[in-house]
Amino acid sequence: MSISISNLSKNYGIQKAVNNISFNVNKGEIVGFLGPNGAGKSTTMKMITGYLDADAGNIQVCGINVTKNNVESKKKIGYLPEANPLYFEMYVREYLLFTAGVHQLKNSKERTEEIIKTVGLTLEANKKIGQLSKGYKQRVGLAAALIHEPEVLILDEPTSGLDPNQIIEIRNVIKALAKNKTVLFSSHILQEVEAICDRVIIINKGNIVADDSLQNLQLAKAGQQFVSVTFQEDIDISDLKNLQAAINISSNGNTFRIQTNDAENLRKQILKLSIDKNLNIVSLQNQNNSLEDVFRDLTTSA
Repeated sequence: MSISISNLSKNYGIQKAVNNISFNVNKGEIVGFLGPNGAGKSTTMKMITGYLDADAGNIQVCGINVTKNNVESKKKIGYLPEANPLYFEMYVREYLLFTAGVHQLKNSKERTEEIIKTVGLTLEANKKIGQLSKGYKQRVGLAAALIHEPEVLILDEPTSGLDPNQIIEIRNVIKALAKNKTVLFSSHILQEVEAICDRVIIINKGNIVADDSLQNLQLAKAGQQFVSVTFQEDIDISDLKNLQAAINISSNGNTFRIQTNDAENLRKQILKLSIDKNLNIVSLQNQNNSLEDVFRDLTTSA
């Protein structure tokens, strides 16, 4: 396992920021690490990278104990923190050459040019970092995290500030890298997590409340089946609320998302309603819980 965490804890005074958590991440995995603000995500990532000492527990990165061999473990890690630390007065290429030097890379010039191309900084390479947009600053931070070809990537909000096209580009970079690396990926953009990750860990108030494949999490909660239906005509929502199998209904125009305990029965009732009311159905299909549904359910309870 590339990342192995057991019984990890961190307190700030009487507040338990991270409370006795354990999980593993294997090579080739992209794992989404989610939680509301203040849940303990960034604190956990900082402890994995060795930038913050744990109060209790054990962390191993590529078999190296982070507490006992901090410097050696950091050599295995590429880290992009949420607050991206950059030298704004340095030029992009200059900064990445400097970073390569810190890592004592023998092929620093070649590797710098390679990583500039990989993250899409070719046109910005001769600009000062302070002149770049937030999105391009994020790319510089990602390039710095990747330049020494680490085995493990810790990415805290890596797509923050990027426009939709840039997000897709960085998403593709992360996916390509994951073939031979381990990626722990934090984001508040749940659609990004759904697009990139097969497995999700959710932390809330310092405790892990979920650790499973995305598919299993979406199917896990009993009684949380959904049916989506779109009508060609306008319909009175009260007609749908009167269906026996309907529990809760949300709508967007003529499209309705209906929670039910019996999706098959609900579909039959919707078809009968459409015949009785002379309505045309554009689409009718089952839906899994969205990641947003799962996240809200696990992190909004008292």
